[in-house]
Amino acid sequence: MEFFKKTPNIPLMANRRWCYIISAVLMVGSAALVGIRGLNLGIDFTGGVVLELSYPAAVDVQRAREAVNQAGYPDAAVTQFGTDRELLVRTLPREGEDTNKVGATILNALLADTPGVELRRTDAVGPQVGKELAEKGGLALLFTFILILIYVSFRFEKKMATGTVVAAMHDPIVILGFFAATQLTFDLSALGAVLAVIGYSINDTVVVFDRVREVFHIQRKASSAEIVNNAINQTLSRTLMTSFSTLFVVGSLYIFGGEALKGFSVAIIVGVIVGTYSSIFVAGSLALDMKLTLRDILPPPEEKDEVDALP
Repeated sequence: MEFFKKTPNIPLMANRRWCYIISAVLMVGSAALVGIRGLNLGIDFTGGVVLELSYPAAVDVQRAREAVNQAGYPDAAVTQFGTDRELLVRTLPREGEDTNKVGATILNALLADTPGVELRRTDAVGPQVGKELAEKGGLALLFTFILILIYVSFRFEKKMATGTVVAAMHDPIVILGFFAATQLTFDLSALGAVLAVIGYSINDTVVVFDRVREVFHIQRKASSAEIVNNAINQTLSRTLMTSFSTLFVVGSLYIFGGEALKGFSVAIIVGVIVGTYSSIFVAGSLALDMKLTLRDILPPPEEKDEVDALP
């Protein structure tokens, strides 16, 4: 299956200066947002309690918020999600309080206010466990990039490897910036999505650079810019088909998956869009501007023995 009936000939590399500007704005802006606004960390990382409740009729959010307040949790986040009969309550336990008892207290308060309320889901994480999960999440990102560096150092020569690594770093930074800007909850599922996007971006970039290698051997008289541009155009159909297929599935998760999968699906959606952009424009552009040539693609010549070199 092809996205285009014929291989396109879009001058993608001719406009790569604009792509550098866009990428720089995205990365610097994302880093600034994370530094200034920070991430709205979920209870996986901060500790706390989340309750997902179902009402027999349309829920009065203000009334439910007052009931939770009277139960002793004035700082709890009480929001409607999904249908008008579903409610989400997020709160931190009071000092010294057992997190397992918080859910029961809030549920009893809501039941006293509105009989028939059903508890669909409850998650409780202690603050110490949340701190450990945050540390392990950071280590997971760190080791991911270390393994990527090891992989691309064997897979490509240094110019292609540099483009691959920068493109892989570009995507998670933008995703984190999006979460900081929107203040969507960043939890373990969102972190898992970020790791998945890194792998997705690497896979796309590997496909493009493998085609660059092939085209370098076929079109030896063409310039490096023409070769990289032709390789990206030849893989463009595959790249777009993969991206749209992934977006279709993850979009369904976002619409029908409920609150628990919202962070995961949003992170994947943003990651696929940004990852497609980086694999097309960022990786190839960097390799090209680092003066990628056929000499870099070909294996180094074998050194002859002194005996073989004698006439």
